[in-house]
Amino acid sequence: MNIAVIGTGYVGLVAGTCFAESGNDVICVDIDEKKIATLNQGKAPIYEPGLEEMIRRNVADQRLSFTTDITPAVRKSEIIFIAVGTPQGPNGRANLQYLRATAKSIAKAMNGRKIIVTKSTVPVGTADEIRGIIKAGTKHSFAVVSNPEFMKEGAAVDDFMKPDRVVLGGDDFKAIEKLKELYEAFVRTGNPIMVMDTRSAEMCKYAANAMLATKISFINEVARLCEKMGADVGEVRRAISMDRRIGPYFIFPGTGYGGSCFPKDVRAMISMGEKEVEMALLGAVEKVNERQKLILVEKVKRFFGAKLAGKTFAVWGLAFKPRTDDMRDAPAISVINALLKAGAKVQAFDPEATQEARKIFGERILYAQHGYDALYGAAALLILTEWNEFRRPDFGRMKQLLKNPVIFDGRNIYDPRDLGKLGFKYFSIGRKHG
Repeated sequence: MNIAVIGTGYVGLVAGTCFAESGNDVICVDIDEKKIATLNQGKAPIYEPGLEEMIRRNVADQRLSFTTDITPAVRKSEIIFIAVGTPQGPNGRANLQYLRATAKSIAKAMNGRKIIVTKSTVPVGTADEIRGIIKAGTKHSFAVVSNPEFMKEGAAVDDFMKPDRVVLGGDDFKAIEKLKELYEAFVRTGNPIMVMDTRSAEMCKYAANAMLATKISFINEVARLCEKMGADVGEVRRAISMDRRIGPYFIFPGTGYGGSCFPKDVRAMISMGEKEVEMALLGAVEKVNERQKLILVEKVKRFFGAKLAGKTFAVWGLAFKPRTDDMRDAPAISVINALLKAGAKVQAFDPEATQEARKIFGERILYAQHGYDALYGAAALLILTEWNEFRRPDFGRMKQLLKNPVIFDGRNIYDPRDLGKLGFKYFSIGRKHG
């Protein structure tokens, strides 16, 4: 099939590349000339395991191309995916200005019947709005379908190539059948292609992310209570995860959730309901999460005192999660800003997110080239992202480099008893030992 993907951000780039990988001819469109030039060289502007290799392969095989010109891309394609950004506005609602502009450009360029698919995360009712914009700008027939994405950063290629489910929202039978044909290559193991109305499809993405965010905030509340009551949240988590109604996923305590989806989608869902339904539970989820981001700073101040001037702290992990360079709403931002505000200095290391961190902090912190470099002369280490390379370090070397053998672990990646035997003061989340 001939496909156009408008927007080469995280969603659009992964989707377009994976469609090409399954044998389709894909043109990806973006207004950023520098990004397009980089992509046409087979290089990825974001870090996502496996993505750059797949881009390079499909560009070389001429199934995947990148352009800044939307008109020929639309005219050549029968299916057009809209994957432009929908950033959060000041009131928590999604800003749809780029999506509306894209819909107008598509309408202007159309040269025949097109299937227009919203891939961006959009508020309920957006497909109806797009339909109105395109209808006002073209005489050609078209269909609008909602197709929300459910990719996890760090595992996006696998999630797209082997989805748990594909959701299609629309009432145009021919368009739905065409999209089912497109997605058949990805669901050969029998996972469902679910067809529903557009508004329900649009709600699915928000509801899924809000549920996962709720689980995270819930276990973080439990962790706080465990600390006060002398219980161990690790044991509690292990026990409740065996309940099939709960399951083992997204109940790991830590310093809160971040990224491009959970914070934005929770706030958008709260905003959607503000005039009709008070979203009290999701309001609490967001409040718990914002408080949780500073839990390590609270522990640092209890140990060292409220005034941290003259002290240097090492930070391992800047991205909001491993296997990505994404720092949007990352807990590390809140933690580092709080440390700097208290007068401390910060030496930070992340395997992939250093360049993103520079955009946020500039020269206010020191960026280490290696994890051990960040430890030199630091009063303590704070772990904010659970990268695999942090799980089995040389603790003897760490003890020599740190000014004090103190670790504040925001991801519970070490065993408190082991660290105690090695002579460390160890503070984690919701466990009896620190």
